[in-house]
Amino acid sequence: MAMSMGKRVTLAVAGAIVLLVVFALGGLYFVQHEVKERVAEALAPLGTAERIDVGFSAITLRHVRLTAPSDWPTPDAFTADEITMTPDIRDLLAHRVHLQSVVVRGFSLVVVRTASGRLEILPKLRQTVSRPGQPASEASSAAPNRPPLPAEKLIDHIAFADGQFVFYDEMIRKPPYKVTVSDASASVDHIHLPDLTEPTSLSVKGSIKGPAHTGTVTFDGWMKIASKDSQTTTTLRGVDVVTLDPYLLKKAGARTQVTGGTLDLNLQATVTSYHIHAPGTVTLHHLQLAATDDPLDTFMQIPARAAVAALKQHGNDITLHFVIDGNLRDPKFKLNESVMTELRANFAKALGVSAEGVAKGAGETVKGLGNALKNLLGQ
Repeated sequence: MAMSMGKRVTLAVAGAIVLLVVFALGGLYFVQHEVKERVAEALAPLGTAERIDVGFSAITLRHVRLTAPSDWPTPDAFTADEITMTPDIRDLLAHRVHLQSVVVRGFSLVVVRTASGRLEILPKLRQTVSRPGQPASEASSAAPNRPPLPAEKLIDHIAFADGQFVFYDEMIRKPPYKVTVSDASASVDHIHLPDLTEPTSLSVKGSIKGPAHTGTVTFDGWMKIASKDSQTTTTLRGVDVVTLDPYLLKKAGARTQVTGGTLDLNLQATVTSYHIHAPGTVTLHHLQLAATDDPLDTFMQIPARAAVAALKQHGNDITLHFVIDGNLRDPKFKLNESVMTELRANFAKALGVSAEGVAKGAGETVKGLGNALKNLLGQ
């Protein structure tokens, strides 16, 4: 029996649909394979990923490791259990790198401050970004017809969860002093490579665990990475003073040992054309100093025994108001005389010690505290 016209049309449409599905699946496989090769190519000079999975809408890297330079205190600059990237498919098909979101879980990010005061974060990544449009590795020469990755790259949002930031400070001592921000999370919004001239929003939260206390740290604001213009707020709450002793007390003239206490910090920093203006307060709670009979032992240029007695009389709390103001490019950057006078008076008032009792060496004390606070800013 001859097939009816309606059945023939139905079969033809069904065949066309099947053919389209086959072509679509083949195209999807090609796109997935191309994306996977691109990710592996971009990762090659930086480190490794144990596995790269390319799905319909996201790319997942598992057990990622970005290696560090040979002179770093750790072999890895960054590790993560999982990184999930969600690209803009339309831009991907148009050969543009646009990631709508990047989610990083189980991470460890190392930050190094060199002996010269320069902050180093993912240095190999910065070197790769500084060579836009070049093949990421010699392996890419195996596909000479493949165009290089575009120089322009846009990332809308990066989220960090369940990780830690590890700071190594070579300016404090050798081997470098280590501070870990654990239980950390962070977000970074709007990264436009390679120029980095547009504002990037930043937010970081975490904990700093000390010998006796666990405090919290938050950092929020925006930054133009290329010019270093920024407006940020840094807050510390209940941080163990012993952990920050190399930054604050030893740098501010303490020769006696600090054995306990916590620290709160509020800092509002604005940087414009390499000029920083940063007012803030530091409060030391229940500061404990080691008992000493040595008359040469001092706390912030005040005899340690007098400082201990003054702390007990004033509830063991000290609050200092300060302003950091100066040119970040000036190697002689220091606090002005009015700020020195203000802090000196604040020390005397907070400790209940007369100005005459702290006059000797007071200028060096305030200078030391100012430099210590700049250290906390990473300048």
